[in-house]
Amino acid sequence: MAKTRQQITDLLQAWSGGDEHAAEELMPLVYDRLHELASGFLRNERSNHTLQSSALVHEAYLRMIRLEHVTWQDRAHFFALSARLMRRILIDHARQNKSIKRGEGEAKLPLAMAEHVSLDTHPDLLALDMALTRLTDRDPQQGRIVELRYFGGLDREEIAHVLGISSATVTRRWRMARAWLYRQLSPAQA
Repeated sequence: MAKTRQQITDLLQAWSGGDEHAAEELMPLVYDRLHELASGFLRNERSNHTLQSSALVHEAYLRMIRLEHVTWQDRAHFFALSARLMRRILIDHARQNKSIKRGEGEAKLPLAMAEHVSLDTHPDLLALDMALTRLTDRDPQQGRIVELRYFGGLDREEIAHVLGISSATVTRRWRMARAWLYRQLSPAQA
């Protein structure tokens, strides 16, 4: 596993250095993790949802390839950016779906996925996005931690590395962010 992590980091750095083949070599090493994340996001969607896990992974990867001037640092940085892109894709899809159906059948996404904020009801993706945006406006670090855990699937140590903070700080800030989001997404708040 450590060898694979290093291979990913080496390929990302080669890609940053202009090696176009590095991006092609990278995909088989990261695909399963990206697919696992996408599957988790879509697990509680309606069965006839038009966006499938593979499509989400491919769209995120295509957007990454199109990015210019990205200096990849390491595997954690890659998955952090993947998290942000998947979030954007899911939000864009939900907005498009909502506008087409005028609110019928809104996508449901469980907040309990990322170290498991337990909510009795599952907030829709647009409500989660709005709450996360408010949290980020209020506290950018907490918003980033939620994004990296929930959408990126990064663990505490990886988040600490990406943000340059201690893992204890990540744990403490994650707990505060979870509590704040729980209050924002509770049915009594609606």
